[in-house]
Amino acid sequence: MAILVNDVGEVPVDGKVMEEYGLAVKDIGGGCICCQVAGNMRKTLGLLAKNYEPDVTIIEPTGVAVPSAIKEAVGLEASKTKITFGPIIVLFDTTRAEKFLNYDTLKRLVSTQLRDADIIALNKVDAASKEKIKDSKESAHLINPKAKIMELSSHTGEGLGSIVDAVRDLTVGD
Repeated sequence: MAILVNDVGEVPVDGKVMEEYGLAVKDIGGGCICCQVAGNMRKTLGLLAKNYEPDVTIIEPTGVAVPSAIKEAVGLEASKTKITFGPIIVLFDTTRAEKFLNYDTLKRLVSTQLRDADIIALNKVDAASKEKIKDSKESAHLINPKAKIMELSSHTGEGLGSIVDAVRDLTVGD
C-alpha cells in the first residue's frame, strides 16, 4: 500500500502523524494536489508504480482539494500504468456541517466535494449531537443522493470497519 499526502501548510501535519505510526510517507507539498502540483502527483504515481508496484495507493489531499480534479489528473497517468479507481471518500465534519454549508466562501467547495463523493463519511459523530448528525446526513443526501452516507469517528474508530467494507464492495463492483 502507498499513501500520497498533500498538505499545503508549511508543516506537513498529516504526513508527520502517519510517520509516527511507522508508515513511509511521500508528501507532495507546494500547493494543492488537484491543480498546482498535479504534475508532481502524476510523476510520483508513475514512480510508485514502477519502483514499488503497490496493490493500493491512497491519495490523501488537502481539505481544499476537488476530488473530481484529482481523479482527472490521475486519469492522465492511468493510461501509462495499471491504475484503476476506487471510490472517492469525503469526510464531512458533523460538528461544523452547518457552518460549512452556510458560509458562502466554503459552501461551493464543500458542496462540490460532497457531489464528487462515492462515500460520504460523516465524521466526529462522537462529538456531535444526534440532531447535528441527522441534519448533516440530510444535507449530504440533498447534495449527493447517490453517495453512500456513513457515520464515522476517527477518534474512537466507530464506523471504520463499515467504511472499509463499503470500499471493498464498491471496488469489487467495478
